[in-house]
Amino acid sequence: MSALKNLAIIGSGPTGIYTLQAIVDTGEPLAITVFEQGDCAGVGMPYADDANTKLMLANIASIEIPPIGSTYLEWLKQQPPAELKKHGVDKASLHDRMFLPRILLGTYFRDQFLSLLDQAREAGFEIVVRENTQVTDIEACDRSVRVWVNNDPEPLRFDWAVLATGHVWPAADEATRSYFPSPWSGLVDAKIPPVRVGIMGTSLSAIDAAMAVVAQHGSFIEAGGRTTSFKLDEGSEALSVTLMSRSCLLPEADFYCPIPYEPLAYCTPEALISLVDTGSHGLLDRAFELFTREIRHADPNWAARIGMDGLDCETFEGAYFADRLKHDPFRWAEYNLAETEANKRNRRTVAWRYAILRMHEPFQEIVPHLTEADRERFDNGLSRVFMDNYAAIPAESIRRLLALRDAGVLNLLELGDDYRKSVKGDTTVLKIGERECGFDVFIDARGQRAMTSEDLPFKHLRQQLLAAGQDIPEVLDDYSLTAPDPARGRIALGALPYLIHDQPFVQGITASAEIGSRIALMTRQKPARVRRRYTLVE
Repeated sequence: MSALKNLAIIGSGPTGIYTLQAIVDTGEPLAITVFEQGDCAGVGMPYADDANTKLMLANIASIEIPPIGSTYLEWLKQQPPAELKKHGVDKASLHDRMFLPRILLGTYFRDQFLSLLDQAREAGFEIVVRENTQVTDIEACDRSVRVWVNNDPEPLRFDWAVLATGHVWPAADEATRSYFPSPWSGLVDAKIPPVRVGIMGTSLSAIDAAMAVVAQHGSFIEAGGRTTSFKLDEGSEALSVTLMSRSCLLPEADFYCPIPYEPLAYCTPEALISLVDTGSHGLLDRAFELFTREIRHADPNWAARIGMDGLDCETFEGAYFADRLKHDPFRWAEYNLAETEANKRNRRTVAWRYAILRMHEPFQEIVPHLTEADRERFDNGLSRVFMDNYAAIPAESIRRLLALRDAGVLNLLELGDDYRKSVKGDTTVLKIGERECGFDVFIDARGQRAMTSEDLPFKHLRQQLLAAGQDIPEVLDDYSLTAPDPARGRIALGALPYLIHDQPFVQGITASAEIGSRIALMTRQKPARVRRRYTLVE
């Protein structure tokens, strides 16, 4: 048996990889076992080739991706031109702000993961990677963590364990030939006939679902590396794809801005944290005052145009979306695409957009400290603004939507706040007022829902958390669990679905890198403070 202390990393997607990198960078050798349920460790479900098509674009560019060994762009430039061409990428056109297929990013992660394993072993770490291995249970003990795999009766024992299990989607066997509970529940491998397809959602997840469908019935025509039109295959003329949501707003195109982010003037992390120290009562309104000052400072003309001085944290949302709601979503997409493309060519930053983008992560720090009433106000107002802003999508995705519209394939459906969904046979029916819309295939693409302790697939740990009164897992600064007591400094929770209750913007690769760097502190056994204080309200 190894004399080194041992660590289990459960999941080998971005969070698991960045955790491994941060631990290796500490320099203190450990015995590490990486458990991967799939057959290829180091990729991550969002980027795996069995869950994506080459039309599905990663919503992050090399300039934003924390490097693992080499940067994403450096790695891309080392790839053979023919290999990139298979993914529709021209090597000569590569640059650090380019959005590329998710499958290609998954290949980068896999290669860097393998290199990281070599680096770790050279530094004295003992590394074992167990693919096709499902962790079925976990239990925090006084001096160890017990881990069961593949339903084996005897557990393995570790000094630490990291839950880096990533997103949680319904299993593919929950899908039927006419209903898919998510775009990642067997949709990519399913044969979708040319029928009426309804997709719940209008975000990038919904657009990915649309791409998975239309790829079976036609092809996009490009000129100069950009989509110009879509051509339906013969026999697929009956295909109709409808994206739907309450307001039916499409995401805007990714906009140019300086990276790394420039510092904020007023709504800084330090200023927001100091507000937390003054108490929860009125915290949201005090924070919004800083938000208002930042907007006025960054873009006084836009602030005056929307009447910033007369807005509060609830009415700001209406002012933010007002122009878009006045226009047809496709017409607005055309306008927004032209504007953002021109700004990228001219390296022009829209100041108010950039200010909102830089504020969403600092603002997140106050969320666990809001009163119940203020949390509801935040979720129904300013939170939607932040999410819309940072969830801007690749320009190519907008061009593809417009091409599908022009081909008569894509429609939009505004549901409003009063609609009903029912299933009649194999048909999903949406009733909006007196209007009924039927779909032969229906895909729910509304994204990841927040998960609670009840959702944990590990029976022992689930029972330990519930017995400690934690309906939602609470974590320390190093992301180790605060309960049960033996889990402190021993079991780290880096699974995003369980963190988004009080970190509503904890999405994507940069968040995975930050979480991984924090988890590495756990293995140094330094005391950590409670990071989150959120109470589940029924």
